Amino acid sequence: MTGTNTPTDRKLRWPALRVEDWSDTRDTLHMWLQLVGKIKLACDPMINHWWQVPLYLSARGLTTAAIPYQGDLFDIEFDFQDHRLLIRSSDGGRREVVLEPKTVADFYSETMAALDELGIRPSVSKTPNEVVRAVPFDTDTEHASYEPDKVWLFWRQLLCAHRVFGDFRSRFIGKVSPVHLFWGAMDLAVTRFSGREAPRHPGGAPNCGDWVMVEGYSHELSSCGFWPGGGREGAFYSYAYPEPPGFAGYPVLPEAAYYEHGEFLLAYEHVRTARDPERTLADFLRTTYEAAAELGGWDRAALEDDPARRASPR
Repeated sequence: MTGTNTPTDRKLRWPALRVEDWSDTRDTLHMWLQLVGKIKLACDPMINHWWQVPLYLSARGLTTAAIPYQGDLFDIEFDFQDHRLLIRSSDGGRREVVLEPKTVADFYSETMAALDELGIRPSVSKTPNEVVRAVPFDTDTEHASYEPDKVWLFWRQLLCAHRVFGDFRSRFIGKVSPVHLFWGAMDLAVTRFSGREAPRHPGGAPNCGDWVMVEGYSHELSSCGFWPGGGREGAFYSYAYPEPPGFAGYPVLPEAAYYEHGEFLLAYEHVRTARDPERTLADFLRTTYEAAAELGGWDRAALEDDPARRASPR
């Protein structure tokens, strides 16, 4: 599906995409995203909570944004409308890798060759993170599915969530992350912080050093996001670290939301089919954050504000 045949009346719709209908493609795309994320990791300077490594939504797909390399910049973008991986350098160089059914090993080889042709030679870890079976990229011939229409629908899911996440983010004047996609778990997330340090995180993510989680969770937080799994069409989540007493029993909206395994969950399809999807998701984000902030004793008066008030003359 390309930009020339995307119907404009679908711009604001929340698309349906059953996980079981694209799981093979999802898992292949996950590995491709991890490779590109690791290229970014190899070149970008460290930022607290690993904020230098995520990908960002773009008007055509997902992008690394500008990455520094030996006095120049380059970026890598997954174009989910024309289904190309675009690699562009500030010196004018450009290469493309076609997004089509191919093994992770082939994608790795083609992407690294394209970078090499541009004079970009990062030292990249070939081992995936946060997955149980971590097959090195250059030997992974198991994942090889790519369905353009399904990937386009996933991107539209992310865009719909991004609109609401962005508005939610704007109402917080304390430390708050960008809306970004962490390629480790393939989830779109935004995180608010209380400003206080947190207890040392125990770690435990598969194929991911505990020290990575210690850095990611160094300060008290309330994090929410969307993951293309955990339900028929994916799920929205919200959790707190550390989790304050009473968090699991806090009354949150909508009624379909529930607490399980340390986080609140809300099925994507419940949001999609709601009379007002944006309001439904916004209520979930707001009330689950309130559970963390109220029970955790956050200084809400100092951390929250109305963006319309801040943008007005005073």
